Parts: sequence; C-alpha cells; structure tokens
Amino acid sequence: MSHFSLALRLLWRDSRSGELTILLLALVIAVTSSTAITLFSDRLQRTMANQTAEFLAADLVVTSSNTMPESWGEKAGQLHLTRAQTVEFTSVLVEHEEMLLASIKAVTSNYPLRGQLKTTTADYAQETATPQGPAAGQVWVEKRILPALKLQLGDTLTVGELPLTVTRIITYEPDKQGDFYSFSPRVMMNSADLPATRIIQPGSHVHYFFQFIGATQDLLTFNQWLKPQLNPSQRLMDIHNDRPELGSALERAERYLGLSSTLVIIISGVAIAMATRRYTERHFDNTALLRCLGCKQNEILWLYGSQFIVLGVVASGLGCLLGWFAQEGLFLLLKDLLPKRLAAPGFPAVMFGFAIGLAVLLGFALPPLLRLKQVSPLRVLRRELEPLPASAWLVYGLALGMVGWLVWQYTDDLPMTATLLGVGASGVLVLGLLVFALLTALRHLPLASLGWRFGLQGLARNRQASVSQILAFSLTLVAMILSFTVRNDLLDNWRQQLPDNAPNHFALNIFPQQQAGFAEELAQQHISGSQFYPVVRGRLVEINNIPVQKRVSKDSQGDAATHRELSLTWTETLPDENKVTDGQWWADGKAGWVSVEQKLADSLKIKVGDVLTFTVGSEQFTATVASLRSLRWDTMKPNFYMIFSKGTLDAFPSTYLTSFYLPRTEKNRLNALVKKYPNTTIMEVDAILQQFKTIITQLTQAINYLLYFALMAGFTVLFAAVYATLDSRIYEGALMRTLGANRGLLRKNQMVEFGALGFISGVVAVLISEAVVFALYTRVMNMAYQPNFYVCLLVPVIGAVGVGFTGCWGLRGVLDKAPLTVLRKG
Repeated sequence: MSHFSLALRLLWRDSRSGELTILLLALVIAVTSSTAITLFSDRLQRTMANQTAEFLAADLVVTSSNTMPESWGEKAGQLHLTRAQTVEFTSVLVEHEEMLLASIKAVTSNYPLRGQLKTTTADYAQETATPQGPAAGQVWVEKRILPALKLQLGDTLTVGELPLTVTRIITYEPDKQGDFYSFSPRVMMNSADLPATRIIQPGSHVHYFFQFIGATQDLLTFNQWLKPQLNPSQRLMDIHNDRPELGSALERAERYLGLSSTLVIIISGVAIAMATRRYTERHFDNTALLRCLGCKQNEILWLYGSQFIVLGVVASGLGCLLGWFAQEGLFLLLKDLLPKRLAAPGFPAVMFGFAIGLAVLLGFALPPLLRLKQVSPLRVLRRELEPLPASAWLVYGLALGMVGWLVWQYTDDLPMTATLLGVGASGVLVLGLLVFALLTALRHLPLASLGWRFGLQGLARNRQASVSQILAFSLTLVAMILSFTVRNDLLDNWRQQLPDNAPNHFALNIFPQQQAGFAEELAQQHISGSQFYPVVRGRLVEINNIPVQKRVSKDSQGDAATHRELSLTWTETLPDENKVTDGQWWADGKAGWVSVEQKLADSLKIKVGDVLTFTVGSEQFTATVASLRSLRWDTMKPNFYMIFSKGTLDAFPSTYLTSFYLPRTEKNRLNALVKKYPNTTIMEVDAILQQFKTIITQLTQAINYLLYFALMAGFTVLFAAVYATLDSRIYEGALMRTLGANRGLLRKNQMVEFGALGFISGVVAVLISEAVVFALYTRVMNMAYQPNFYVCLLVPVIGAVGVGFTGCWGLRGVLDKAPLTVLRKG
C-alpha cells in the first residue's frame, strides 16, 4: 500500500470518528469568511470604482485648454476605445432685459459614457434618466436659470448668436465639477451647435474634456501611451485628485475593507492552530505504533502532511463555495441600497480565498504537525513520553510572513499590513511575557475558597498552555475590537463631515466692499454660512530661489498645482478642520508668513523655514513657510493649499468666498442674491452631496456585515480553544472526582478558570487594540485618535462572561464521564 493511499484511509477513518470535526469546521468557517469578505470587498470596491467613474462620466478623462490632437483619436480607435467630448466655458446670457453669467457645456451625442443625466419638465416630481444629452437645436438648463431670465420651458434662449429651444431642466449631472471659482448655473447644449454660437474665438478661456471608456487593459495601454505626450496644459483626471472630498471617503472605506480581511485571516490562523494542536496530541499513540512498524520520521511527516493537504483542498473548496453564496446573500440583502448594476464576482477573488485557506492551514498547522515526527516508539510502553515541541519560531515567522504578503497583495497597502503585523506581533510578545509573570504570581496568591484556588491554580499549573490560550483569546478580541472601533469611528467621521446642514452652496467673486452687506443679507434670511475668505489668484514659481519645476515629479499633486493658478488667502486664525503638523501658527500677525497644506508640501519637498516665491499677475512676492497643515477636503467647506498671514497679500486685488446651506425648497432666494450682487457667482453642489451621501450609506451597510463575519470567525477560536484542552480536562475531572470532589466544586472550578482566562484576555486585548488603533489612525487612516474608555471597561467583563460561558458549555459533558472508565484509558 502506498503512503498516499494509507493517508487517505487514515483521513477517512478520522473523519468518520469525528476526530477532524473541529479542525474541519474551523477551516471551512475560516475559508468561508475569508472568501466571502474577499469576494464581497472585491465586488463592492469594483462596483464603487465603476460608480465613481460616473463622477467623471468616463473611465479615463483628459482635460485640456486646446482641442484634442488627431493622433489621440487614432490611437483610441486602434484600441477600440469609445470617446466623447465636452467643452465648458462661461458666457453672459441676456433675455427679457435680465442678465446672468452661466456655465455653458457643449456635449457630443454619446455623452455621458458612464452614468446618466437626470432631467425633468414642468412637473418637478417626475425625474427622467437619460443616457445622452440634448439634441441639436435644443438646450437644457438648471432650474434657477428660468426665473432668473424670466423663461419657461419651450421658450428660446440665445447662446452667443444662436437661438436654442429650452426643452428640459437638469436635475443631475454625473460629472459636474470644475474650479470652485468658475461655477455658474448650467446650460447644456449639443456640440454640433457650438460653431454657430460664435462664442469661442482665438484666446477664449475654454476647458476641453476628452472622455474614454473601454476594456481595462486597453485603457491601461492608452494611458501609458498618452502620459508622455501631455503638455503642462493637459492633465489626466482622477477621482482622488479632482474630487478630493469623494476620494478621501472612498480611500478610508477601501482601507477598512482591507483591514477586515486582514483581521479575519489572523483569527482563522489562530483557530486552526489550536484545533490542530488537539488533533496531533490525540495521534501521539498511533504515531508511536507506526514508528514501531518501521515508519521513518519523514514518512510520518508526509503521512500526516498529505492528509492535511487533502483536507485543505476539500475544506477550502467547500469554504469557497459557501463564501460565494454568502456574499450573494449579502448583496441580496443590500439590493435596495447598492447600485443597480453590480460588478460580477471575480474568479481571482475566489482563488485568493482558496489560497488563503491552504496558506493558513499549512502555515499554522505545521508546527503542531512537526511534533508528530518527534514521537518516540517507546511511547507504546511509556505513554507519559511526549515529543519535544518543535522550534516553531521560524515556522510561525514564515507563516506570518506568507499571510502578510498575501494580505499586502490583496489590500495593496503596505503601511496597513506592516502596522497590523508589526505592532500586533510586538504587543503579543511583550504582553505574553507579562501574562506569564502574572500566572506565576497566581501560584502564590492566598485564597480561602477552594473553588477559586483550584480555578486560578489550574491556569498557573500549565502556564505555557494558559499563555497560548490567553493570547489566542486576546487576538480574537483584538480583531473584534478593531472591527467595531474602526467601524464606529469611520462612520462617525463620515457623519461629522456631512451633517444634514452641510454647506451646499458656494458664493464666489464677492467684492471687498460687498462682503459686509452679503454677510448681513445671509444673516437677515437666517442662512447659516461659513467664514468669509479673501481670495487672490497666484502661482508658486520658486522654492528657495529654485524654479519649482525642478523640484516636482510628473503627474504628482505638486505637478498639477504648479501648472495652474492657486487660490491664495489670508487669515489670523487657523481654519476649522485644519491641524498644524509642523511649525507654528503665527501669533504676532506679521506679514510675510505662509502655511502650506501637508500633502502638497510633501510632493514639493517644502519644509518649515523655506522661502516661497509667488507671482500675481506681473508682480512677484516672497513668503517664509511658518507651518505645514493637514486638512480635510471632504467637509464641503472652503479649503486652501496656501494660507498667508495678514498683510502679506494687501497689495493685490482680491474677492471673497464663503459657503452656506440653503434647503432645496428655498432655492428662489438665490435669484434675489444674484440680482442684488450680479458679479457674484453662486455654485450649487447639491448633486455632489447627494452622490456622496448615497455612497456613504452603501458603504455603511457593507461595513456592518463585514463586522459580522469577523465575529463569526472569532467564535470559532473560542470553541477551538475549549476543545483543544478537552482530553486533559476530562482526565483531571475524573481524577478529582476520584479524590472526593463533587460536581458543584468542579463546575465552580471551570467557571473561575475560564472567567479569569477571559478577563485577562480582555485586558491584554484592550492594550493591544489601543496600540494598533493609535498606529492605524495616526499613520495610515489619517483620523484623530481618542481612547475609548467604554471599551477599556467593558471588554474585560465581556471576555470573562463570554469565555466563561463558552468554556463551561463546551465542557458540560466532562462531568458525565465515569471516572473509572477515564482512568483505565489513561
């Protein structure tokens, strides 16, 4: 009989006798959880990526101040890419002796390539989704344009020299975006009518947007071909850079999904390691017999290793199948919240779950299996002989390294992976030594109660096993705490940045002499607004007398910022949602200081004390960097790369900017404001806010369900840990009953032992989780850290109750074993 055939027969025998039940259950649940989360996260992220493409109305967009070169169209055609084009510019509209500065958008007939336009007619309750823009000869407008110009649907609106018929009202535009200082009410027309308007002339200020969609690989090829040809006036647009308020939220959500996957993988490894330990201990006698029959050590390892490989393939396959159905069930439950078109399940995500199953099984099961090859043949006669424990440091190090590599490949986030594994492993090592010292001290603790004494001494008697169990429970609790804490803080963070009264309008180009009157007008109408910021348009040209182009890399944030005018402002106080990360905010109010946004400073290698040179028009001035600031682009409030001290920009003309909230039902107030301040531009961002809130709602529900998967994986660890010591506890219970202990004393002993185990695990888990959360928030997720005192108080209590109840329930059959039968079996 071949070794593999023997391995299959032994595997079948163990499976029928129930030897592999706990191990198989732990592995199936681990792979199911991992596969479900991987598939769910992968589909959700690809769905969100597809949906966020709607914010650009395409998969790839290039913005330019000139028309598209013919070579671009030819290359796009060769790669079978579909392309569209939009042209945006501002123009003054005059109708019925009323004037209005409007943002004109000319679109091709196949616009938008991604997403849909939404329009309405006179019945504002009926909103219609349409896959294309207005036909030639027609024009669509935003609602505010009609009363402002005294128009109705069906009337004629003259754009330049061309009269067009107003047919619909725009309620939603997927890619509405642009510079905060050039927004105006939208007028959309067909690009075929654009030449007849005769608005665009040589020297006109026009923005062209070239949009492309196609297969992922074709887009990547086109992107790589296009990048080297872009000149300073042309730029590839990206959701994270061009819509930072959306990109920031999506980036945090992606990090949380990656974190959830990482934690479940770690929990799964702990459960499998503990289940494998009991399996190997119960096979010492069989292994000793095989050694007596002539099996060599390597043959023993191959015999059991091949069983685990077969077990891993079967369990991983079953887990992948169950994981597939689990994620389908999640999407079914969330169908009312998620987009109608979902990304299809990806086969690589399924294979990732399968690979994780095998990696975790072999990585964490290998150290206990290595003990089997050390079993001595003498154990047949002397059953007290146990094999020496294998040198597991290298094996576990390789296992953690392998899992860490797979997690990094999945999350594509090296800082997160390193933070979790590094801080977690260091914390486990240090706290493991402290727990070992604590258990040593328990042996000398004077206790009057016999149940308490036996319970605590049960932990201290086998300190090595107790430490491993405490650390296993701690890791499980840490994973649960991290999932719960990060989830709550992430959702609270999102809610804070988008309250119900989040600013949904920006008022731009307010003259200095109008600023006080405009503020008073808002106050009289009980409109809550943000701070008024003066704005000067200027360029950064030199850093320490070195041209800025020599210090910037292509396609970086700094490259985009140096090829356009920046909005410069000044203020005496640090704006809300801004935090000084280096240097100091000016207190003396002297002119000549500037505070720079942190990410831009990193891109341009700007440090505190550097001297920056700016141009405003034809004039230059310098300012010294006083501080670097981190800020939140996702608050829908005015934000600036450069903030100067008072007096620095006094020599240059400026306008003012503010934001405010206005309910949808009170939009008509805007016309009165624009009429009273005709030079002021009002930008409405309701559609952006609605899109943003929709994505946040969907991600919130998804994160809730990911937390449940982590909890399910955690419970497998609890039961695996209980059953790992079941045999020794049955023997100890039989021995104590033989010596006169009653059932009540044994039950109290179990409650004390497992309760203390859970309490200590809870304390250790709190210490590890707070360290990891601090590192994650400050180093990776860019969130403010605050210790959660409720978690610090509740987790040890929950650990004591949860582990105590689980342990007593899992050992409920121990007291029913006949002592004589147990002792005879040895």
